[in-house]
Amino acid sequence: MKKWRGAAAICVNENNELLMVKQGKLSEEKCWSVPSGGVEGYESYEACCLRELKEETGYTGKIVKSLFVKHAKLDGFEVDVRYYEVMVIDGCANVQDPDGLIYDIDWKSRKEIETLHLSYPEDREMILNYIRGKENRGR
Repeated sequence: MKKWRGAAAICVNENNELLMVKQGKLSEEKCWSVPSGGVEGYESYEACCLRELKEETGYTGKIVKSLFVKHAKLDGFEVDVRYYEVMVIDGCANVQDPDGLIYDIDWKSRKEIETLHLSYPEDREMILNYIRGKENRGR
């Protein structure tokens, strides 16, 4: 079975909103996801995460910590995705995606995420639990 390795950025702002991108191929329905993508060559997961954040959103980030690892089997691939908490340190929303798959960038509240059409619906609870934890620590 082929292997696919990727990384995803979990960026939450001071209002506990999550940075998300609306994505999809031209022929697909567009869905929301956290900035993410595949590891290139000998790139580390962390470098992939920060590169994808910049390409998909225009923001520069700094890895705070590793959060989750997702192992799955999808479409004939063994998938290994690492999720990182990332602090946005510079930039502004600007799609620069070389793959042409990103259509919108937005900060979404926990309430919005509960009903959004997600590219990876299996991530919803993990993301919501993470945001709830941040909200509880902020009180």
